Formats: sequence, structure tokens, C-alpha cells
Amino acid sequence: MFPHTRRFYVVLRTDSVEGLLQIVSYDEPLSLTGFLAKFNHYMPAIAGDREAIKRVAYEFVEMKAKEGVAYVEVRYSPHFLANSKVDPIPWGQEEGDVTPDDVVDLVNQGLRRGEKEFDIKARSILCCMRHMPNWSLEVVELCKKYHNDTVVAIDLAGDESLNCEAAPGHQMAYEEAVRCGIHRTVHAGEVGPASVVKEAVEVLKAERIGHGYHTIDDPILYRELLNRKMHFETCPWSSYLTGACDPDFTKHPIIQFRNDKANFSLNTDDPLIFRSTLDVDYKIAVKHMGFTEEDFLQVNINAARSCFLPENEKRELLEKLYKAYDMELSTGL
Repeated sequence: MFPHTRRFYVVLRTDSVEGLLQIVSYDEPLSLTGFLAKFNHYMPAIAGDREAIKRVAYEFVEMKAKEGVAYVEVRYSPHFLANSKVDPIPWGQEEGDVTPDDVVDLVNQGLRRGEKEFDIKARSILCCMRHMPNWSLEVVELCKKYHNDTVVAIDLAGDESLNCEAAPGHQMAYEEAVRCGIHRTVHAGEVGPASVVKEAVEVLKAERIGHGYHTIDDPILYRELLNRKMHFETCPWSSYLTGACDPDFTKHPIIQFRNDKANFSLNTDDPLIFRSTLDVDYKIAVKHMGFTEEDFLQVNINAARSCFLPENEKRELLEKLYKAYDMELSTGL
């Protein structure tokens, strides 16, 4: 008989940490659908558990501090961690008493504790899910309620084949975000075509693009976004494991981004499922993409300039980076 978690009686199918990692994570290419299926194995043991939600947020900050990160923006779906006032209740949970609003408060508590103990600044981005447009208006309301109480932006993630024309709830949420001054990013052009990026920019008024690799398939759009200094949040290891790009890293769109002096950053994605740290992505950039120390300085400055902190905090972050890099910071951001 397989062991269960004490609190939720989730069947684990293994009796060791190593065995569990084999189930919930992977290190060879898989489809985006296969990647998303991994969440089914462990989310039922976290969602709806107040202490677990706080602990995961706290330990995330601890992990990033150990990686040498000065500032991090972590994103998540409040609804996927709730078991009350959410329709449908995710992960086959029974109805409980943890609402999406409670989730944001709990994550904030974990992040703030981590900030205090590990000398790192942590903020969060709340995700709308493409297949659940009925959640999106509540997501933007949570962004408004907790604006700069760690929450700094709204995101749209999930199946890129589901466009906003067919799901107007997302567009309504983003229109409200624009009206209220909530920052906006969108997963687009990861596995989807350049048209998804175009929709993100033109319809949702995205300020940053999550991944965005397939933007280069539309040269006119790509050139326009280069001129606008649109920021691309790239994740090399993630793109390999989800099948988003050619598995040959020497052909990765990130190389074109660098050569064209695009505004992009290097990030890590889903560290549990992908068994990754920022070092994994950096090593790929060095080994397969020829990144130099100067390239890393530039992508980190790009990230700081394009972060969603208030302007005074953004300048403090940039000053910290320039001081560490022994560089001069110009008067303008």
C-alpha cells in the first residue's frame, strides 16, 4: 500500500523524496500538456492548506536568496491554491475555507518573512488562466487590493490556443488593470504563434511578454517590439522541457534577441517540476549560446529596468546593481 500525506491522504505512489521527484519533475523534453499534468501530483497536498501556502512562499524566497538573487517577482494563480469561493474547486478538493483572497494574504506573509530573514526583495504577480476567464476579474480585483503589498502585476498563463476574443473575461480584466495602473505581463509566443504576442500587446496592453520566442516568426511585429523596447522574460531550460523551441540551444531565439540587443532577461521557470535554479539557465547560456560576463550584466540591468517596482524602488535596485558591477548609473532610468 502506498503512503499518504497525514493531512490530506494523497496517494504518493512512492516512499522516498527521490521517488517523489521522479513523479513530479522531469529533465527530458515533454509536451506542454505533459508538463501541466505534473501539477496534479502535488498541488492537492498544498492547495487549501494555510501553513503549506505560507511555507512554500517563504521557502521560495530562501531558495532565491541562496541563488544570489537581489530581487524576484514570483507568479502564481490564487485560485489554484484555494478551496473556497472558487468555481470549480481545483485538484478534486473538498470545499474548505481558503479563498483566493486568503491565498494572496498567506503568500504575502510567507514572502515578507522570507524578505526579512534572507535580505532579498520579493514581489508577486497574480495569474489569470486562459481556460478560466471567469476568474480573471477577481484576479485584477486582488491585484488592486494588494497593490504593492507584495503584488505588483497581473499575468495571463495557460493554453495559448485560447484567445481573448473567445474569452472576453481576460480582456475586461486587463482593461481594468490599465485603468487602475496595474502592471501587465502575458505568457505569449512560448509554444503559441506570433499572433498571440500581437494580441497580448495590442489587446491586453502587455508591458512585458512571458517567453515570446515565436515573436521572431513575424519580422514586422518583432521589429516593432524591438523599437518599443518590449521586455521578453526568457527561460532557456523551460523552453527545452516544454518543447517550445528547437531542442538545439545553439538555434534558440534568445541568441537572436541578444544579437539584436533586444530588451530581455534570463529567468528560471517552475523550479520544482524542472529541477532548476537560475544557475541551470545561466550555464545553458554560457555553454550553448556564448554568453559573456558582459551579456549577463546587461540582461540583469534589463530585468531591473523592466521590473514592476515603483520608480523609487526600481532606482534603488538599479543603484545596487550598478554598484555591484562597478558601473556608473545615468541620471535617467
